[in-house]
Amino acid sequence: MFELDLNLILGQMVLGLVNGVFYAILSLGLAIIFGLLGVINFAHGVFFMLGAFAAYLLAQTLGIGYWGALLLAPLMVGALGLVVEVALIRHLYRLDHLYGLLLTLGLALFVEGFVRIVFGPQGLPYEVPPSLRGAINLGFMVLPYYRAWVVAAGIVLCLATWFVIERTPLGAKLRAATDNPQLVQAFGINVPVMLTLTYAAGVALAAVGGVMAAPIMSVDPAMGTSIVIVVFAVVVIGGMGSILGSIVTGLCLGLLEGLAKAVFPQASSTVIFVAMVIVLVLRPRGLFGKMA
Repeated sequence: MFELDLNLILGQMVLGLVNGVFYAILSLGLAIIFGLLGVINFAHGVFFMLGAFAAYLLAQTLGIGYWGALLLAPLMVGALGLVVEVALIRHLYRLDHLYGLLLTLGLALFVEGFVRIVFGPQGLPYEVPPSLRGAINLGFMVLPYYRAWVVAAGIVLCLATWFVIERTPLGAKLRAATDNPQLVQAFGINVPVMLTLTYAAGVALAAVGGVMAAPIMSVDPAMGTSIVIVVFAVVVIGGMGSILGSIVTGLCLGLLEGLAKAVFPQASSTVIFVAMVIVLVLRPRGLFGKMA
Protein backbone atom coordinates (compact mmCIF):
# COMPACT_ATOMS: atom_id res chain seq x y z
CA MET A 1 0.00 0.00 0.00
CA PHE A 2 2.81 2.37 0.90
CA GLU A 3 4.50 1.68 -2.43
CA LEU A 4 1.33 2.59 -4.31
CA ASP A 5 0.99 5.79 -2.32
CA LEU A 6 4.64 6.64 -2.91
CA ASN A 7 4.23 6.07 -6.64
CA LEU A 8 1.23 8.40 -6.64
CA ILE A 9 3.12 11.09 -4.76
CA LEU A 10 6.18 10.90 -7.02
CA GLY A 11 4.05 10.87 -10.16
CA GLN A 12 2.02 13.90 -9.09
CA MET A 13 5.17 15.79 -8.12
CA VAL A 14 6.68 15.16 -11.55
CA LEU A 15 3.51 16.45 -13.20
CA GLY A 16 3.58 19.36 -10.75
CA LEU A 17 7.11 20.13 -11.92
CA VAL A 18 5.75 20.54 -15.46
CA ASN A 19 3.33 23.17 -14.15
CA GLY A 20 6.18 24.64 -12.12
CA VAL A 21 8.18 25.21 -15.30
CA PHE A 22 5.33 27.29 -16.74
CA TYR A 23 5.08 29.20 -13.45
CA ALA A 24 8.82 29.86 -13.55
CA ILE A 25 8.86 31.04 -17.19
CA LEU A 26 5.90 33.38 -16.70
CA SER A 27 7.03 34.73 -13.35
CA LEU A 28 10.50 35.26 -14.80
CA GLY A 29 9.06 37.53 -17.48
CA LEU A 30 7.01 39.37 -14.87
CA ALA A 31 10.06 39.80 -12.65
CA ILE A 32 12.11 41.18 -15.55
CA ILE A 33 9.44 43.73 -16.45
CA PHE A 34 8.83 44.79 -12.84
CA GLY A 35 12.44 44.64 -11.70
CA LEU A 36 13.84 46.59 -14.66
CA LEU A 37 10.87 48.73 -15.70
CA GLY A 38 8.85 49.02 -12.50
CA VAL A 39 5.59 48.00 -14.24
CA ILE A 40 3.21 45.41 -12.80
CA ASN A 41 2.26 43.74 -16.08
CA PHE A 42 -1.14 42.16 -15.50
CA ALA A 43 -1.39 41.51 -19.26
CA HIS A 44 1.37 38.91 -19.00
CA GLY A 45 -1.09 36.02 -19.10
CA VAL A 46 -2.55 37.39 -22.33
CA PHE A 47 0.87 37.31 -24.01
CA PHE A 48 1.17 33.68 -22.84
CA MET A 49 -2.17 32.98 -24.52
CA LEU A 50 -1.16 34.88 -27.67
CA GLY A 51 1.96 32.73 -27.95
CA ALA A 52 -0.21 29.62 -28.05
CA PHE A 53 -2.60 31.17 -30.59
CA ALA A 54 0.31 32.33 -32.74
CA ALA A 55 1.58 28.74 -32.84
CA TYR A 56 -1.92 27.53 -33.76
CA LEU A 57 -2.29 30.10 -36.56
CA LEU A 58 1.16 29.34 -37.95
CA ALA A 59 0.20 25.68 -38.15
CA GLN A 60 -3.24 26.29 -39.66
CA THR A 61 -2.35 29.00 -42.21
CA LEU A 62 1.28 28.36 -43.15
CA GLY A 63 1.77 24.76 -42.13
CA ILE A 64 4.59 25.73 -39.76
CA GLY A 65 4.96 23.10 -37.07
CA TYR A 66 5.93 23.21 -33.43
CA TRP A 67 9.66 23.83 -33.85
CA GLY A 68 9.15 26.71 -36.26
CA ALA A 69 6.45 28.17 -34.01
CA LEU A 70 8.77 27.95 -31.03
CA LEU A 71 10.98 30.47 -32.82
CA LEU A 72 8.46 32.59 -34.74
CA ALA A 73 5.62 32.94 -32.22
CA PRO A 74 7.77 34.65 -29.54
CA LEU A 75 9.12 37.03 -32.22
CA MET A 76 5.57 37.88 -33.28
CA VAL A 77 4.39 38.44 -29.72
CA GLY A 78 7.59 40.32 -28.88
CA ALA A 79 6.90 42.65 -31.82
CA LEU A 80 3.43 43.26 -30.43
CA GLY A 81 5.09 43.96 -27.08
CA LEU A 82 7.19 46.65 -28.77
CA VAL A 83 4.04 48.39 -29.96
CA VAL A 84 2.37 48.11 -26.55
CA GLU A 85 5.40 49.52 -24.75
CA VAL A 86 5.79 52.47 -27.12
CA ALA A 87 2.07 53.30 -27.28
CA LEU A 88 1.09 52.65 -23.65
CA ILE A 89 3.61 51.37 -21.13
CA ARG A 90 6.37 53.97 -21.47
CA HIS A 91 4.01 56.73 -20.33
CA LEU A 92 3.67 55.05 -16.91
CA TYR A 93 7.30 54.73 -15.81
CA ARG A 94 7.22 57.81 -13.61
CA LEU A 95 3.79 57.12 -12.16
CA ASP A 96 2.62 54.96 -9.28
CA HIS A 97 2.65 51.18 -9.88
CA LEU A 98 -1.15 51.14 -9.57
CA TYR A 99 -1.53 52.92 -12.91
CA GLY A 100 0.46 50.23 -14.70
CA LEU A 101 -1.54 47.47 -13.05
CA LEU A 102 -4.87 49.06 -14.05
CA LEU A 103 -3.75 49.77 -17.61
CA THR A 104 -2.40 46.27 -18.23
CA LEU A 105 -5.48 44.72 -16.58
CA GLY A 106 -7.69 46.65 -19.01
CA LEU A 107 -5.45 45.61 -21.90
CA ALA A 108 -5.69 41.97 -20.83
CA LEU A 109 -9.49 42.07 -20.69
CA PHE A 110 -9.69 43.75 -24.11
CA VAL A 111 -7.32 41.31 -25.84
CA GLU A 112 -8.90 38.23 -24.28
CA GLY A 113 -12.37 39.44 -25.28
CA PHE A 114 -11.19 40.14 -28.83
CA VAL A 115 -9.62 36.68 -29.18
CA ARG A 116 -12.79 35.12 -27.79
CA ILE A 117 -14.89 36.92 -30.43
CA VAL A 118 -12.57 35.88 -33.29
CA PHE A 119 -11.90 32.25 -32.31
CA GLY A 120 -14.80 31.45 -30.00
CA PRO A 121 -14.73 30.42 -26.34
CA GLN A 122 -13.88 26.77 -26.95
CA GLY A 123 -10.35 25.41 -26.73
CA LEU A 124 -8.55 24.51 -29.95
CA PRO A 125 -6.32 21.41 -30.28
CA TYR A 126 -2.59 21.61 -30.94
CA GLU A 127 -0.72 18.39 -31.59
CA VAL A 128 2.46 17.22 -29.93
CA PRO A 129 5.31 17.31 -32.48
CA PRO A 130 5.98 13.83 -33.96
CA SER A 131 9.58 13.83 -32.68
CA LEU A 132 8.35 14.08 -29.07
CA ARG A 133 5.53 11.56 -29.14
CA GLY A 134 5.71 8.50 -26.94
CA ALA A 135 6.62 8.07 -23.30
CA ILE A 136 9.27 6.72 -20.96
CA ASN A 137 8.61 4.39 -18.02
CA LEU A 138 10.14 5.87 -14.87
CA GLY A 139 9.05 2.95 -12.71
CA PHE A 140 6.59 4.96 -10.64
CA MET A 141 4.87 6.52 -13.68
CA VAL A 142 4.88 6.69 -17.46
CA LEU A 143 6.09 10.15 -18.43
CA PRO A 144 5.34 11.47 -21.94
CA TYR A 145 8.45 12.58 -23.79
CA TYR A 146 6.88 15.95 -24.47
CA ARG A 147 6.43 16.75 -20.78
CA ALA A 148 10.02 15.70 -20.11
CA TRP A 149 11.10 18.07 -22.89
CA VAL A 150 9.09 20.90 -21.34
CA VAL A 151 10.81 20.44 -17.98
CA ALA A 152 14.32 20.26 -19.45
CA ALA A 153 13.89 23.08 -21.96
CA GLY A 154 12.06 25.31 -19.50
CA ILE A 155 14.75 25.03 -16.84
CA VAL A 156 17.51 25.71 -19.39
CA LEU A 157 15.60 28.75 -20.70
CA CYS A 158 15.12 30.16 -17.19
CA LEU A 159 18.77 29.68 -16.21
CA ALA A 160 19.99 31.18 -19.50
CA THR A 161 17.80 34.25 -18.93
CA TRP A 162 19.09 34.62 -15.37
CA PHE A 163 22.67 34.38 -16.64
CA VAL A 164 22.14 37.07 -19.29
CA ILE A 165 20.64 39.51 -16.81
CA GLU A 166 22.90 38.86 -13.83
CA ARG A 167 26.24 37.85 -15.34
CA THR A 168 26.70 39.65 -18.67
CA PRO A 169 27.56 43.25 -19.69
CA LEU A 170 24.14 43.56 -21.33
CA GLY A 171 22.43 42.71 -18.07
CA ALA A 172 24.63 45.19 -16.21
CA LYS A 173 23.60 47.94 -18.64
CA LEU A 174 19.94 47.06 -18.17
CA ARG A 175 20.21 47.26 -14.38
CA ALA A 176 22.18 50.51 -14.62
CA ALA A 177 19.58 52.02 -16.95
CA THR A 178 16.94 51.23 -14.35
CA ASP A 179 18.89 52.69 -11.42
CA ASN A 180 20.27 55.80 -13.14
CA PRO A 181 18.92 56.34 -16.66
CA GLN A 182 20.42 59.82 -17.02
CA LEU A 183 23.94 58.58 -16.34
CA VAL A 184 23.59 55.63 -18.72
CA GLN A 185 22.17 57.96 -21.40
CA ALA A 186 25.23 60.19 -20.94
CA PHE A 187 27.44 57.24 -21.97
CA GLY A 188 25.68 57.12 -25.35
CA ILE A 189 23.26 54.28 -24.62
CA ASN A 190 19.72 54.79 -25.88
CA VAL A 191 17.82 54.05 -22.68
CA PRO A 192 14.25 54.28 -24.12
CA VAL A 193 15.11 51.73 -26.82
CA MET A 194 16.72 49.46 -24.23
CA LEU A 195 13.63 49.60 -22.02
CA THR A 196 11.36 48.91 -24.99
CA LEU A 197 13.40 45.85 -25.94
CA THR A 198 13.35 44.69 -22.32
CA TYR A 199 9.54 44.77 -22.26
CA ALA A 200 9.44 42.95 -25.60
CA ALA A 201 11.82 40.29 -24.28
CA GLY A 202 9.70 39.81 -21.17
CA VAL A 203 6.50 39.21 -23.12
CA ALA A 204 8.36 37.03 -25.65
CA LEU A 205 9.30 34.78 -22.72
CA ALA A 206 5.60 34.48 -21.92
CA ALA A 207 4.95 33.57 -25.57
CA VAL A 208 7.58 30.81 -25.41
CA GLY A 209 5.68 29.40 -22.46
CA GLY A 210 2.46 29.62 -24.45
CA VAL A 211 3.89 27.64 -27.36
CA MET A 212 5.25 25.01 -24.99
CA ALA A 213 1.89 24.81 -23.20
CA ALA A 214 -0.20 24.51 -26.39
CA PRO A 215 0.15 20.71 -26.81
CA ILE A 216 -0.57 20.17 -23.09
CA MET A 217 -3.43 22.63 -22.58
CA SER A 218 -6.01 23.44 -25.21
CA VAL A 219 -5.35 26.72 -27.04
CA ASP A 220 -7.96 28.69 -25.15
CA PRO A 221 -8.66 32.45 -24.83
CA ALA A 222 -8.83 32.04 -21.04
CA MET A 223 -5.63 30.00 -20.65
CA GLY A 224 -3.61 33.07 -19.68
CA THR A 225 -6.14 34.36 -17.18
CA SER A 226 -6.31 31.01 -15.43
CA ILE A 227 -2.57 30.91 -14.81
CA VAL A 228 -1.58 34.55 -14.29
CA ILE A 229 -3.10 34.78 -10.78
CA VAL A 230 -0.97 31.85 -9.65
CA VAL A 231 2.06 33.40 -11.35
CA PHE A 232 1.58 36.65 -9.45
CA ALA A 233 1.54 34.63 -6.24
CA VAL A 234 4.82 33.03 -7.33
CA VAL A 235 6.37 36.45 -7.95
CA VAL A 236 5.23 37.74 -4.56
CA ILE A 237 6.61 34.69 -2.76
CA GLY A 238 9.92 34.81 -4.62
CA GLY A 239 10.26 38.57 -4.19
CA MET A 240 9.02 41.24 -6.59
CA GLY A 241 11.65 41.79 -9.26
CA SER A 242 13.87 38.89 -8.16
CA ILE A 243 14.97 36.87 -11.21
CA LEU A 244 16.38 33.94 -9.24
CA GLY A 245 13.46 34.06 -6.83
CA SER A 246 10.96 33.67 -9.67
CA ILE A 247 12.74 30.62 -11.08
CA VAL A 248 13.28 28.78 -7.79
CA THR A 249 9.86 29.63 -6.38
CA GLY A 250 8.02 28.68 -9.57
CA LEU A 251 9.63 25.24 -9.70
CA CYS A 252 9.23 24.60 -5.96
CA LEU A 253 5.58 25.66 -5.90
CA GLY A 254 4.87 23.40 -8.85
CA LEU A 255 6.28 20.51 -6.82
CA LEU A 256 4.28 21.60 -3.78
CA GLU A 257 1.09 21.74 -5.84
CA GLY A 258 1.78 18.24 -7.17
CA LEU A 259 2.39 16.94 -3.64
CA ALA A 260 -0.89 18.48 -2.49
CA LYS A 261 -2.78 16.77 -5.34
CA ALA A 262 -1.47 13.42 -4.15
CA VAL A 263 -1.83 13.90 -0.40
CA PHE A 264 -4.79 16.29 -0.04
CA PRO A 265 -6.41 16.98 -3.44
CA GLN A 266 -8.99 19.38 -2.01
CA ALA A 267 -6.20 21.81 -1.06
CA SER A 268 -4.23 21.63 -4.32
CA SER A 269 -5.85 24.72 -5.80
CA THR A 270 -5.19 26.86 -2.72
CA VAL A 271 -1.86 25.62 -1.38
CA ILE A 272 0.13 28.21 -3.36
CA PHE A 273 -1.98 31.05 -1.98
CA VAL A 274 -1.63 29.70 1.56
CA ALA A 275 2.13 29.72 1.03
CA MET A 276 1.89 33.31 -0.22
CA VAL A 277 0.04 34.41 2.92
CA ILE A 278 2.59 32.72 5.17
CA VAL A 279 5.52 34.31 3.32
CA LEU A 280 3.91 37.77 3.36
CA VAL A 281 3.40 37.54 7.12
CA LEU A 282 6.89 36.25 7.92
CA ARG A 283 8.91 37.94 5.15
CA PRO A 284 6.89 40.64 3.33
CA ARG A 285 9.60 41.32 0.74
CA GLY A 286 9.55 37.67 -0.40
CA LEU A 287 12.01 34.83 -0.01
CA PHE A 288 14.60 36.36 -2.37
CA GLY A 289 13.52 39.99 -2.19
CA LYS A 290 15.97 42.69 -1.14
CA MET A 291 15.46 45.20 1.61
CA ALA A 292 14.00 48.47 0.36
